[in-house]
Order: sequence, then C-alpha cells, then structure tokens
Amino acid sequence: MSKKIKLLIVDDSALIRQMLTQIFSSSDEIEVVGTAVDPIAARDKIKKLNPDVLTLDIEMPRMDGLTFLRNLMRLRPMPVVMISTLTEKGAAVTLEALELGAVDFVAKPKVDVSNSLNEYAEDIIAKVKMAAKAKVRSIDSRATTPKQRSKVPIKHSADSIIKAAPTKSHFKTTDKIIALGSSTGGTEALKEVVAGLPITTPAIVVSQHLPAAFSASFAKHVDEATGMSVCIAQDRQQILPGNIYIAPGDQHLLVIRDGARYICQLNDGPPVNRHKPSVEVMFRSVAQNIGSNAIGVMLTGMGADGAKAMKEMKDAGSVNIVQDEASSVVWGMPGEAFKLGAADHVVALDKIAAKISSLA
Repeated sequence: MSKKIKLLIVDDSALIRQMLTQIFSSSDEIEVVGTAVDPIAARDKIKKLNPDVLTLDIEMPRMDGLTFLRNLMRLRPMPVVMISTLTEKGAAVTLEALELGAVDFVAKPKVDVSNSLNEYAEDIIAKVKMAAKAKVRSIDSRATTPKQRSKVPIKHSADSIIKAAPTKSHFKTTDKIIALGSSTGGTEALKEVVAGLPITTPAIVVSQHLPAAFSASFAKHVDEATGMSVCIAQDRQQILPGNIYIAPGDQHLLVIRDGARYICQLNDGPPVNRHKPSVEVMFRSVAQNIGSNAIGVMLTGMGADGAKAMKEMKDAGSVNIVQDEASSVVWGMPGEAFKLGAADHVVALDKIAAKISSLA
C-alpha cells in the first residue's frame, strides 16, 4: 500500500479546520497530521510533523497567509493549496499567492461556507493529491501556478457546446490566431509566455480554468506582464493582432468567422470536462474555423481538458506546442495532448514565446 499524503491544515477558523479534516478523512490517500490556528503555530508543526502538503488560509491573526507563504517558499519550499474567498479582493490576493509559488487554491464563498466546502469535497481532495505530486520551486527560482474546477454531477463533452465537424471553408485570410489553454500552474506560466512576445504577435485567445470572480484580476495580472493589450473577451468582439482575449470565468470562449474576420463567441452552456471555460470547446472551435492558420499552445494543468480537441486542431492543419513535463507544475493537460499525438513541439516554458514567434 502506498504511503499516505501527510497534510497540515492552517486556518484560524475552527469550523473550517473541522470541516476540512472531515473532508480529507474520507480519502484513504490523505492523512491530516495536524492543524494550526495561525502561521506562528504552523511553523512549529511543520518542523515537528514534516507534512507533504499544507492548506493555508490567507487572512489570519499574528501573520497573514501571504507573508507566511513568502517565507515558506524561500526557506522550505513545499506544496501549498490556498483557501481563498470568492471576492475581487480574494482573487487578487490568491493570484499573488500563486505568483509566490502556491500550487492551487480552493475558493470558498463568503456565505454558507460549510455547505459550499462539502459540495466541492471531491475537488478539494483531488487538489491536495495533485499538489503532493506537483513541482514546487523556491521563490528565488521563480514559481508558477492555479485553477478552479467546478464540480458538476454530469461530465459533459465538447459536443454539448459544439459538435465535431471538419474544418469549414471560408474566405481566404493569412491572419493567424494563437489558441492557448491552461489550468493548474497556468496563471504564472501564461505571464511568462506573453512577457516574451512582441506587440506585433498575432491575436491570442486564452481559456484558463478560473472562477468568474477571478476574471478581472487575472486579466490585469496578465496585462501587467506584456506590451500586448489584454481584455476579458466580449461576445461578438472582433479578434485583432496584438491583443489577448481571455475567456470570462463563467462562459466558454469560441472563435468563429465572420467573412474574413475572426470573432469571439461566448457560450453559457454546461461545464465541459467539469470546466467553464473549457479548453476543449475553444480548441474545437479553432479547429473548425481556423484550421491551418492556428497555432495551439497547451500549458501546465491538471486533467485532460483540451487534449482531444488539440488533436482535432492538428488534424485540421494547425501547428501545436505543448509545455514539457520538466517545466510544468502538473503535466496533465499537456501530457494527455502529447500522448494523443497532438503536439508538433514539446517545449520548456522559458522557450515557448520564442517558438511561438518563430511559427507566427
């Protein structure tokens, strides 16, 4: 039998500590070895209990979660899953935590916390299990990471939004589109990619797994890293070179054609592969409407969302890049795309911008 993941829960709320302990005790792969009410207590328990993973609240007495995380990633880098609030302020702080090296986060609404946490129990357990295997870098060697998966009772495929079909014939155009999908680790990976791209780069459409409350903060986060213009995609918005269009956190983003123009189309259908936005949906629309004018990019992420549709893109003539395993926080989505034969190039994160530029 494999060794259990040793987990330390750090949260000033007795209710949250109790609820998380109950949730994790339902998994035979995780053992809660201790809890701490604040980072000062956590420091002693880390030394004594040597946990494999931490869950960490952001707002706590004596020392806030970010200050503690910053010190932890400098002195003793380890996998951390943040407990975040679904608010604009919570989103900004969570993205900062991911920048500091947290692997992922669990979002809790401000009201009815007990029910909401239980509702996402399966997802919370999956994130801790994934975090235990994730690559964590010290703060000095530049960390990456995030993602929010919404748990839904039915696992829909991309067919529920857009049916599989061959690439459509359109008015000729030479304009290229870069379609980029990412999940766990993707917020920081995306920043690193776009930071290396000139403002003359073709338009980029992005589907990153994040809740709606995080969309504005994430767009700002990316905008600060690049000379390209970044926005949250709007329905029927024309897609133009030098711009980055990010799928809103509660809608699927598709790329369609209007004559010789590319247009954003937002879709409020069910989550696909438990995600909304789904990379699968966006990549399929790119395969059907852009074909050989597309460049596909799959960055770090848990699961397999987008892998099958990336193969559809390749079959339609697009050139695809997947992030390599060594530089990925989690080689789930890029790894699945690679296994399906969807990748033309397997590239380290710090070389992806140069590869995009050479192809574009």
